[in-house]
Amino acid sequence: MSEPLQQRVYVWQLPVRACHWLIFLSFVVLSASGYYIGNPFIVVTGTAGQHFVTGWFRVVHFYAAIVLTLAVLSRIVWMFRGNRYARWDQFVPWSRERRRGIVEMHRYYVFLKDRPPPGAGHNPLAGFTYLFVYGLLLLQAATGLGLYGGAAHVGSPLRWFGFLANAFGGLQFTRWLHHGFMWLIWGFFVHHVISALLFSWKEGTGTMESIFSGYRFVGPDDAPEVREGGRQP
Repeated sequence: MSEPLQQRVYVWQLPVRACHWLIFLSFVVLSASGYYIGNPFIVVTGTAGQHFVTGWFRVVHFYAAIVLTLAVLSRIVWMFRGNRYARWDQFVPWSRERRRGIVEMHRYYVFLKDRPPPGAGHNPLAGFTYLFVYGLLLLQAATGLGLYGGAAHVGSPLRWFGFLANAFGGLQFTRWLHHGFMWLIWGFFVHHVISALLFSWKEGTGTMESIFSGYRFVGPDDAPEVREGGRQP
């Protein structure tokens, strides 16, 4: 009996999936709370001392920012400790094969090829794009720390980060950057979800489902462990 064309392969390890969802969920909370902080619209009665509406939004925003920053940093650390699909060379096109794959994947996206380059993890173009997305997330964290440091009370250790606001051109411009980075990241998120859905439907490899289970269905050309007749733990 012939072997199946595709096998179930463990691609996304638990730390990768955990960081993925923590980044997404914390960014949703940050976007909602940050938008309110910049445009407060809840009207309360009585004196301001009796309420803490905007203050609570700031508290939620601050703790969500901690989750986002730690998740991004953890994912960067895992680029040096994870399996072959999580490694840094999946993002930085260090090899000639990955650089060639960026061109080939672009040709596939613009309908000049009928099949994408083989691979079970991030395709070369997506991995290279994520490199800039992680850069944006780090800049978002840096501008947020700069804004918080500029408004922190005297004696707070967070005041030390106020120099970041000056490095970005002052509080007002830092606030503008912080807001703009949010929309850039949301633009990526929308494209990311649509691409994942389309790719999962067209290729039938379980791309969308893999971010929950960690497993994808791949062929011998996509994953070394399929060629070798085994699975990567």
